[in-house]
Amino acid sequence: MSEPLFKRKGALKVAMVAGEASGDLLAAHLMDALQARHADIEFAGIGGPRMEARGFTSMVPQEKLAVRGYAEVLRSLPELLRIRRNLREQLQAEKPDVFIGVDAPDFNLALETALKKQGIATIHYVSPSVWAWRLERIYKIGRAVNRVLCLFPMEPALYQQAKVRADFVGHPLASEIPMQPDQLAMREQLGLPRQGPVFTLMPGSRKSELEFMAPLYIEAARLLLRDYPDATFLVPLATRATMDLFDRMLTQHKAWDLPLRKLFGHAQMAMIASDVVLVTSGTATLEVALTKRPMVISYKLSWLTYLLVKRKIKLPYVGLPNILCGRFVVPELLQKDATAPKLAAEVKRLYEDKDARAEVLQTFGDLHQSLLADTAALAATAVLQEAGCQPQPA
Repeated sequence: MSEPLFKRKGALKVAMVAGEASGDLLAAHLMDALQARHADIEFAGIGGPRMEARGFTSMVPQEKLAVRGYAEVLRSLPELLRIRRNLREQLQAEKPDVFIGVDAPDFNLALETALKKQGIATIHYVSPSVWAWRLERIYKIGRAVNRVLCLFPMEPALYQQAKVRADFVGHPLASEIPMQPDQLAMREQLGLPRQGPVFTLMPGSRKSELEFMAPLYIEAARLLLRDYPDATFLVPLATRATMDLFDRMLTQHKAWDLPLRKLFGHAQMAMIASDVVLVTSGTATLEVALTKRPMVISYKLSWLTYLLVKRKIKLPYVGLPNILCGRFVVPELLQKDATAPKLAAEVKRLYEDKDARAEVLQTFGDLHQSLLADTAALAATAVLQEAGCQPQPA
């Protein structure tokens, strides 16, 4: 057994696993709310830099879990299984008061199932996309956890039908991002020109995503520069590893002459300052929607992964804003349609079509309103209830 994860006797022991950057953000907000409500609390498991900045003890770096797709996961599977086994054994020995799996269902659900069997209270924070594919997973989730915390308002009803306890807690980004972001003020803050096109490129938070998407986005930027020679391109990158990889992509594609400005983090700032965002499908698409910016959503996978996933998807769209609005509010260019000329053409269309941009603003404003709640406080209440620190509701 390695060194204990929890070190303070008498402290409330909260174990968490957040598998990627979006989970790190959610968990960090939850940690703030829990620390405000409980005087002596200790956090450990696997988490990212925001969590560690709040005193979280991470058994391994979060990036070890940030692997996407069936084919890609197979290559990393032995290491992922070893990490999960070691963490499971450690938590079973130390018996935390509550375990919270933050998203990452492929990693967390099996871990939650094992811990729940040992009598450890388990919570899954962020419902898997059961409304989009494999609805039958609800029953597996119910066996794994005591409670599900849902970010979207339509989700609890699906769980209640299967007699699984689920609570809508809202999406923390809806409270964090202003309803009317100030584009000009943000451009000034970033030292950008007030006039002239600004496009943000978001090729993904995982290295495996960048390998597929960054070359496309670089070439799309090159095409857009022909039409808009005064354009500026912002590229927010979440980690040092993804920034280094993007630099290698720029070298491979001989693109250092492009007017690209890389940002270490600061993704929201880049979105707000931009006219149109080119974004890889994932949580970042919702963030763009909440900043009320037009976007082009794109994604590419290995062909094996794509064939496996395509058969299971039940909806005609994959981008969160389109799913939540129930229609194609913004374009999606996936797999074979994800080419640099098509991406550049859609970005150009959205930049020049004022009516389309006005519709996006209205639709995303309504979406923002529907997701507002005191997310961290509601989630913290649920955690303290499951940990036995507060009474359960009747």
